[in-house]
Amino acid sequence: MSGAALGLEIVFVFFLALFLLHRYGDFKKQHRLVIIATLLAWYLCFLIVFILPLDVSTTIYNRCKLAVNSSPAESNGSYVTLAPSKQKCFKPWSYIPNGIMPIFWRVVYWTSQFLTWILLPFMQSYARSGGFSITGKIKTALIENAIYYGTYLLIFGAFLIYVAVNPNFNLQWNQLQTIGIAAANTWGLFLLVLLLGYGLVEIPRSHWNGAKRGYLLMKTYFKAAKLMTEKADAEENLEDIMEEVRKVSESIKYNHPLRKCVDTILKKCPTEYQERMGRNMDDYEDFDERQNSYPSEKSLVKLHKQVIYSVQRHRRTQVQWQILLEQAFYLEDVAKNETSATRQFVHTFHSQEPENKIIQYFYTPTVEWYWECLLRPWFYRVLAVVLATFSVIVVWSECTFFSTKPVLSLFAVFIQLAEKTYNYIYIEMACFLTIFFLSICVYSTVFRIRVFNYYYLASHHQTDAYSLLFSGMLFCRLTPPLCLDFLGLTHMDATMSHKNTQPTAYMSIMGSMRVLSSIADGFYIYYPMLVVILCIATYFSLGTTCLNLLGFQQFMGDSEMTSDLTDEGKELIRREKRKRQRQEEGENRRREWKERYGNRDDSTRNRVVHTDQKESSFSETSTNRSLSKYTRSNGRTERDRIELLQDAEPLDFNADSVNDDPLESDSGRYQPGGRYLSMSRSKIFDDV
Repeated sequence: MSGAALGLEIVFVFFLALFLLHRYGDFKKQHRLVIIATLLAWYLCFLIVFILPLDVSTTIYNRCKLAVNSSPAESNGSYVTLAPSKQKCFKPWSYIPNGIMPIFWRVVYWTSQFLTWILLPFMQSYARSGGFSITGKIKTALIENAIYYGTYLLIFGAFLIYVAVNPNFNLQWNQLQTIGIAAANTWGLFLLVLLLGYGLVEIPRSHWNGAKRGYLLMKTYFKAAKLMTEKADAEENLEDIMEEVRKVSESIKYNHPLRKCVDTILKKCPTEYQERMGRNMDDYEDFDERQNSYPSEKSLVKLHKQVIYSVQRHRRTQVQWQILLEQAFYLEDVAKNETSATRQFVHTFHSQEPENKIIQYFYTPTVEWYWECLLRPWFYRVLAVVLATFSVIVVWSECTFFSTKPVLSLFAVFIQLAEKTYNYIYIEMACFLTIFFLSICVYSTVFRIRVFNYYYLASHHQTDAYSLLFSGMLFCRLTPPLCLDFLGLTHMDATMSHKNTQPTAYMSIMGSMRVLSSIADGFYIYYPMLVVILCIATYFSLGTTCLNLLGFQQFMGDSEMTSDLTDEGKELIRREKRKRQRQEEGENRRREWKERYGNRDDSTRNRVVHTDQKESSFSETSTNRSLSKYTRSNGRTERDRIELLQDAEPLDFNADSVNDDPLESDSGRYQPGGRYLSMSRSKIFDDV
């Protein structure tokens, strides 16, 4: 079992990252390099979180073994170890042999740093570029990242010059490497505390509000009003962009040198717009470079970028609108079924997706009613209380983890109690729950935040490439300081606990922070205390109030703007509900008509065809012209019928004036109003 636990977690974390990426990304439409880079970034960050508890248990075992094998004289040597409670150390079930973890952490850490600081920023610019060739996209990405990379090189170069000139510094390569790691972790810790302070309060509160049916329904109405505004804006933006594409497509003909670029832009447009532009395109008209002014390649690159962005935004809002409608309909069904006497959950609309037969067998309407109307609110309340308790423990430990005598950090107390009995399963479970809760608070905030329309992680495969790559960058920058914060809370970091004990394999890769005493003894200790202020600000919704004052509509219960948007969203949901009800009623009527009269219509149609064949054969010998009107004449060719259909004027049902005179209706003449007068409104549906 020495390497089995490590192998199982490596495989499990890979499928976990793949599942989450499949939920937010689109494997079919997005570029493979974007999918691979994002998957690798997410996978490495999740892997660090899951493997670190194994590193802690292995380190505790190594400390025990070192203490048992060392004599009292040797105990004052390089390591000061605690006296074990037993003379024999039990090897943990997930023990990892020496030499494996340092290599593993070195590969994982430096690969994630290469992704977040070099590769992913370059791929972001490459993905958003509107170039028509690989060379053009690479050139655009290099130009956009020149300032980004140049700033870091300038800072690093200035630091090297300062170290070389100052005689008090005698830094070696390992120390320079530690300084670089400390700089990256400092930037990550600054962002980590901001996200952690929001998640520690918002996650328990969201689960507590999840038990309030009226609250969720009102918030869904509010989201519907905001999403409808965004949806209308996306449609209008797409129409404007498509109009510009149409003008460019009509001006640049088939034999123009830039026609290939226009065809590339047209492929990114929705299908209905492609067909519309294809009908209006005359490919047989030559271009004249002297007479007409044509757009440049730079303007086409800009237009290509706008098309990609507008199409992605339009598709995302359409999908989100349908998902929000389903959520609103379901919450309304829950509110109606709460007073049901039969205790069976009744849906207003049937699910459009086929349900699993196994789930349908066990999750009956009765079970669904008990879960949705009775058990789920209490489950969410209990879960909210548990999460709030964890949040309080985290806030207390963040403010007291630097105290070693006495030990005030509750996480360190739990780990030290388990270390005395060498209960490795309890140690790993405590470490995993601690770092998992911290990761949920931080990562969930990354998934929730939205920076206008530039960064937004939308589920159901609606996240664009730029947002996926940006999330990978954030994960790679936040995970190392998150792990250092966890090791500090549990006193497994020798720098934070001020103990000269054997460090974990992860800390051996990070290096000793004593090279920068101002950061180790100052920033890393006192800055995490700001999480208290951030939690208080999040609890009183100060950020939401500020955004609302700036004009960004936020859901606030006592706000007039919130109530107006809630009423507007409620009316939108009611309108969509009536529309869907009419659609289902029409489908049910057509289905009943087909089931009732389908066979009769088939037999009648066969009888009519048989009678027409008889009349056609009889018309060859009959001389009665009155009967020949109702028979098929063999002398009329197919070409004559096609010409008659082509000469017929189309019906215009949007005419302003309609002549309903029955005398003129019988004449069958066509009037300028656009209608055939033989088709009066009273006789249009006589054949239905």
